[in-house]
Amino acid sequence: MDYFAALRAFLYAADLGSFNKAADQLQVKTSTVSRHIAELERDLGIALFNRSTRGLALTEGGHVFREQGAAAIRMLDEACVATSSLNASPQGLLRVTMPTAFGRRHVVAHIPEFMRRYPHIDVDVVITDEIVNFVATGVDVAIRVGVLPDSQLMARRLANHTSVVCASPDHVRLHGVPSSPAELSTHPAIRFAIAGDDSWFLARQSGADGQEEAVEVKLRGRLRANNIEAILDLAIAGSGAALLPLWAIGEPLRTGLLVRLLPDWQGQATSSPPAIWGVYPRKKTVSSKVRAFLDFYSDMFSRERYWEP
Repeated sequence: MDYFAALRAFLYAADLGSFNKAADQLQVKTSTVSRHIAELERDLGIALFNRSTRGLALTEGGHVFREQGAAAIRMLDEACVATSSLNASPQGLLRVTMPTAFGRRHVVAHIPEFMRRYPHIDVDVVITDEIVNFVATGVDVAIRVGVLPDSQLMARRLANHTSVVCASPDHVRLHGVPSSPAELSTHPAIRFAIAGDDSWFLARQSGADGQEEAVEVKLRGRLRANNIEAILDLAIAGSGAALLPLWAIGEPLRTGLLVRLLPDWQGQATSSPPAIWGVYPRKKTVSSKVRAFLDFYSDMFSRERYWEP
């Protein structure tokens, strides 16, 4: 039995004193209203109406059920309105997780502006390099950087993830400036410890028709690290050439702590192109607070020259 449908049928019949009139209001057959009432009476074990040729009259049990049932329907309607309003106007608690290096630089830095724009959204920031479980942690949305694994989650691309080859001035003085990707293979490289191979994949636009030229560079070097910040520090210290994202090296490039090698080329440490993503659980309707968050950062990251050093 659809209890709420049956309860609404009962309330209309009680107010109007007629199954026919209740059916007209609900736009269903009179037999449907009659069946709902019969199912309720059978389930409750009590008659709700006294029936006569003059119409319907509530029994004592019917009066009690009407009072309590009407309160339940009001609460249900209010819950529906309150929940729908969350989608109409962004509000409520938003729990967002993000990786440490990218999150501190490019998400946390703009949280105050986001909260000024959406004064009814409270934000919990969870900074971790672990992949969290949405259900177990109550997270609404995650910022993820790189290549996404296949999953049942929804993902929205917020920005490209552009990486370039760079090194310290001391490294350049010692090893020279490579004029081609092939020459780069003679430089000691700081490699990402959890990458699947010892190659960088570099690409550039070339020719009048803008065709992409792509090469794989085999690396050498004795040093690996599994953290962007660590690789950045090691590159600044002169430990080797590094393939680092533009979002991490803007300040070192501006101040001269790093110089860009092969400036016409961009690269990645895997054969699949990485990106910056907003990831959230698959739902029929995405809440307005999640949409507001993703729209805000998509707009932020698409601003002209945002990623440029």
